[in-house]
Amino acid sequence: MTGTMASSALTSLSMMSLLSLSYLSWDLMGPNQLENTPDESFNDPASGLQPPHIIFIMTDDQGFNDIGYHSSDIKTPTLDKLAANGVKLENYYIQPICTPSRSQFITGRYQIHTGLQHSIIRPRQPNCLPFDQVTLPQRLQELGYSTHMVGKWHLGFYKKECLPTRRGFDTYFGSLTGSVNYYTYSSCDGPKLCGFDLHEGESVAWDQGGKYSTHLFTQRVRKILARHNPQSQPLFIFLSFQAVHSPLQSPKEYICPYSGLENVARRRYAAMVSAVDEAVRNITYALRKYGYYQNSVLIFSNDNGGQPLSGGSNWPLRGRKGTYWEGGIRGLGFVHSPLLRKRRRVSKALVHITDWYPTLVGLAGGNESMTDGLDGYNVWEAISEGKESPRLEILHNIDPLFNHARSGSLQQGFGIWNTAIQASIRMGDWKLLTGNPGRGDWIPPQILPGFPNSSWNLERIIKHQKSVWLFNISEDPYERFDLSEQRPDVVKQLLARLAYYNQSAVPVRFPSEDPRANPNLNGGAWVPWVADEENSINEKEETNPVNSKSKESSDCV
Repeated sequence: MTGTMASSALTSLSMMSLLSLSYLSWDLMGPNQLENTPDESFNDPASGLQPPHIIFIMTDDQGFNDIGYHSSDIKTPTLDKLAANGVKLENYYIQPICTPSRSQFITGRYQIHTGLQHSIIRPRQPNCLPFDQVTLPQRLQELGYSTHMVGKWHLGFYKKECLPTRRGFDTYFGSLTGSVNYYTYSSCDGPKLCGFDLHEGESVAWDQGGKYSTHLFTQRVRKILARHNPQSQPLFIFLSFQAVHSPLQSPKEYICPYSGLENVARRRYAAMVSAVDEAVRNITYALRKYGYYQNSVLIFSNDNGGQPLSGGSNWPLRGRKGTYWEGGIRGLGFVHSPLLRKRRRVSKALVHITDWYPTLVGLAGGNESMTDGLDGYNVWEAISEGKESPRLEILHNIDPLFNHARSGSLQQGFGIWNTAIQASIRMGDWKLLTGNPGRGDWIPPQILPGFPNSSWNLERIIKHQKSVWLFNISEDPYERFDLSEQRPDVVKQLLARLAYYNQSAVPVRFPSEDPRANPNLNGGAWVPWVADEENSINEKEETNPVNSKSKESSDCV
């Protein structure tokens, strides 16, 4: 498929969703709201006025095809309208799994610079966001912000120093592990290794369980907005929804509208997305009701690609959650704000999740250059004014611990790079993958009941002796045409960039699991298990010795 056809296909998807939904007539403002064009001074963060209120909303495992303006089978009228009246980010990249995306958002650094190159932080691992990192909320606190986090953390909790309240958030309400039950807040890390995971600050919130997490987290954000004085102090809220990560759970009223979807997983998943859409509608209403909206910046982002086996869809992109194909790392993102100079448009500026750190610090009136070692760029002018992005390339990752490709070698990498190592980089229009990038399927929307496992490989192309792929992403966003053999010159150039980045990589932090973390030993909850006064685990135990530089429709009536 040519680049023109690719663009046409995406446009068709967007137009179909616009025509099939009535969101254009949905009034988000409510009876007591005003939406006037702000004074020009509001458009300039350097005007001397109070810095803007920042609300960053992140969803979990939401696929590229799981939003109304990319699809036609999931209804997201609120997100569609906010995006349509803001700036849609259609060249935006995240990471393929949970912990890496969150770590890069909150530190502005690539995984190779925090030691989190491999996998996620497991509940029993004595590991967390490195203590030497100055986090985004810490920088915003320094700039006078009131900072709050609601939802999924997944950046480690083995010591109290790892908790959100010790990493820059004035308040925290949510879950510390990667996946919990939406009602009971039980989180399991293996057979008979389950514990309660809902926390208020640094205490277990036993009394808060029982309510659907999307509703519970939204209620907390609205309470924060109601209690804070928007004129006295700028506010930063990081709302990290558990949705739409498995388990697939949703109140019945959200499932019934999707009774026409024969695939049960897709039906339940769509219902969860609709619950998120309603939540964002309620939060947007609260921003207007309590006087925040005119001086606010609302950012929406997913954390990684969707998981088709759990109802998600990244169609027409290749790949899924956990892979470095576009379906795993091409993000859903938009910015909605009266402070945008040029609204109601689509941005093709290259943006990466690390860019939010310096961009938001800049909006807050700070100097992002004061934080050494950032891998992100301030992309506000690219988003707000349509200027060129300062970002020219993205290191998607280098993971020396992931299973090495059998066919890869330093020789195949022209003596520049060992192509057995899982790595990926984008430079300009070009994207290179080495090693084992993960399952490279193109999975159509799930419309068949049951969708047997044999059908997941509908268009899969298998080449056993393969460890290098090269694509022109601008012309071939669906990664159908591997150009590695036709353009060895480009391959060499990108391999050299991988070698360059790897020179600054720190050792991988992936420690063995600690049996003391078992909730049965800690009152039945997932809580920090290393005492404050206890010395840190020996560095040799805390890091892996491999260095990254080395080798339900029946209920609906």
